[in-house]
Amino acid sequence: MSLESCLRQIHDGRELDPDQAMTLAREADLEELCRAADTLCHDLHGRSFDLCSIINARSGQCSEDCRFCAQSARHPAAISSYEQIEAGVALAQARENHRFGVRRLSLVTAGRSVTGEQLERLGELYAEISHHTGLSLCASMGFLTPEKAARLVDFGVRRYHCNLESCREFFPRVCTTHGWEEKVATIRIAREAGMEICSGGIIGMGETLEQRLQLAFELRDLAVLSIPLNILTPIAGTPMADLEPIPFPEVLRTIALFRLINPRAVIRLAGGRNQFGAAQYQCFAAGANGAIVGNYLTTAGNGLEEDLRAIGSMGLSFQDSPPEIPTTIRSV
Repeated sequence: MSLESCLRQIHDGRELDPDQAMTLAREADLEELCRAADTLCHDLHGRSFDLCSIINARSGQCSEDCRFCAQSARHPAAISSYEQIEAGVALAQARENHRFGVRRLSLVTAGRSVTGEQLERLGELYAEISHHTGLSLCASMGFLTPEKAARLVDFGVRRYHCNLESCREFFPRVCTTHGWEEKVATIRIAREAGMEICSGGIIGMGETLEQRLQLAFELRDLAVLSIPLNILTPIAGTPMADLEPIPFPEVLRTIALFRLINPRAVIRLAGGRNQFGAAQYQCFAAGANGAIVGNYLTTAGNGLEEDLRAIGSMGLSFQDSPPEIPTTIRSV
């Protein structure tokens, strides 16, 4: 099996299967694999590059025990905690993103879920952002009920983010206070309410390459077309603080394989990429065609101007991406 035959197969509308993906993961030359993924990306998506940003709208004191996360109340990590970001601070961030051409903004809240009262206050913040910017609205607020999902739609939210974090098999090593299946249930609730889905995970938590590919296939089965990939940044005070950072060649190989497995998705680089310095931009020649720009939840990102200059110099365009293509969710 050659990379050329795999590309022909994908162009013909026939998806890679897990055995094919593992063969490529083990045997393909990294440079050739990245080149094939980049070619496929440009064939299907052109030179467009999808930008989005996030605001940490509710920070810290989370009840869950996710082992990578500084926001868990169970871990002695040093972070700022607050019930809700001040409206003026959030609006200033939103305006900056809009000024730089970012097209989508998500309010992200720490915690298992939000209460009805918290949701209404966040709705007021969405209204302010909508009034002052032209940003598309996204939410990442933990587990949903159909009623909460419908309320988000009322606020103008059109995309919901809920990372699987890892594949089903590895997830119990990431978190024990909730299950992988609960995340899938929220994804289904959000989609049934009419929202697009953004869901991905974190690489470098001790999982195998095969388990990373399992996550890629699970996301494909859920018909997710916006897939953020985070690279673990070990944070002092969390149970994963002492993990060795993932080698950069493994990052590139993972991104390229995610592209081949999910050819029509936006593969979006998220937290952790800045730990690789200028080399991080190689990811956008290995199959990734989107990024979360600006700062993240508890770690600093690159400066917006720096990101846009570097990505633009690669000949990529920050025009609006096409809408999501309706697809069928498979049984997972």
